[in-house]
Amino acid sequence: MRLMIVGQLEGYISTAGKIALQKGAKVLHCEDVEEALAALRNGRSADLAMVDIKQDIGKFVKSLASERIHIEVVACGIGSSDTRAAVKAIEDGAKEYIPLPPDAELIAAVLQAATEEQSDMIAADPAMKRVIMLADKIAPSEATVLITGESGTGKEVMSRYIHNKSKRKDGPFIALNCAAIPENLLESELFGHEKGAFTGATGRRIGKFEEANNGTILLDEITEMDISLQAKLLRVLQERVITRVGSNNDVKVNVRVIATSNRNLEETVEKKQFREDLYFRLNVMNIKLPALRERPGDILALAQFFADKYADANNMDHKKLSPAAQNMLEQYPWRGNIRELENTMHRAIIISIEDEIEAEAIMLEDSAFSGANRIDQGKASITTDESPSPAKEQPPQKISDTIKNPGAVEAYIGRPLADLERDMILDTLEHTLGNRTHAANILGISIRTLRNKLNQYKDEGVDIPASAG
Repeated sequence: MRLMIVGQLEGYISTAGKIALQKGAKVLHCEDVEEALAALRNGRSADLAMVDIKQDIGKFVKSLASERIHIEVVACGIGSSDTRAAVKAIEDGAKEYIPLPPDAELIAAVLQAATEEQSDMIAADPAMKRVIMLADKIAPSEATVLITGESGTGKEVMSRYIHNKSKRKDGPFIALNCAAIPENLLESELFGHEKGAFTGATGRRIGKFEEANNGTILLDEITEMDISLQAKLLRVLQERVITRVGSNNDVKVNVRVIATSNRNLEETVEKKQFREDLYFRLNVMNIKLPALRERPGDILALAQFFADKYADANNMDHKKLSPAAQNMLEQYPWRGNIRELENTMHRAIIISIEDEIEAEAIMLEDSAFSGANRIDQGKASITTDESPSPAKEQPPQKISDTIKNPGAVEAYIGRPLADLERDMILDTLEHTLGNRTHAANILGISIRTLRNKLNQYKDEGVDIPASAG
């Protein structure tokens, strides 16, 4: 996690920076937005910028957009006296507002929302031990690595593990999520650009490949990269040179590439959605991460790790898992993998009221469809002459209604799968208050897939919640 703090925050700048450092962030301080833009152009990139509301945040956000620099921006200011300025900062493009003096929990939440950089590796299960053994063997080499696995299995964590075990461990590790960056920004983000390369390019900008020189670059969810840009990436892998947008000059780079995908790459190649030659160039070494359900021996260790992590984050005492809670965790299928387990333990440590984390604190995502609720559902389906059959006479219900009323599941029988998918996507989007990125993460799909679905629904005349990210 790389945090850029912009502006003089009346004595609180050091406190905010120290909190961020304690949370594992690398902190860069810039006096004003001009210095921040200069630093970003010269390769000192960041995942998140915290900008004093006394700075011209609107100008900063517009400059980032015009120069095709992708970075999240949050505003911060002293107390509640800057309410109007805070509102204006949000209107100008800041994603959030952080009041100062800085609150440790709030800083931690913002940093976690911006990026996940957990690098601890828990691998007690035999299935995961085999993966670690393979990673240890290939880490010291210079081979390109392709890491595959379901969403939430820890592909970025594995990427950092390989980097930290490699000869490049003292060099930079630069991660780029190909799915999170719009297509028109991704080329500049990867390769940089020259002054005047396009409208708004007011200076030379160093891209991620140059920034990762003598280190490792992670291309996360690479299958979401546009096919035309894949050809340029292939050249980089073959010749170890990049060309900035707007330039004809090659720049040599010494970078190890690690790519990840949660899709079946062979299928994407067959469908002409991914270049076959790029696939073979990336797939020198392949690490397939098992789903959490395929490594059951790690479930309880991971659960305890996350419980301790969020106890620390919330200034709470550490708690062990009760036997009943352990049994629930071990029996659950974990469709969302490690990410779902982490969220579950975050909730559990907050709401637990016993000396040990009790079963009642383990709020599982599909608890509405558990065995106990299916019994209730069966009772609800018994009808009399006076009660109409819900499957025939009641109108179709939304997913959110089903969660509130488990007996309503039967209303889905006979409905097209596409309708259920649409309801699930739109309900999730409402739950995230229109935040596309958060909705995509919850649904376990890429942001591009979500956007394509929403565009389809819009063309069909469906009302889409306004975008909030």
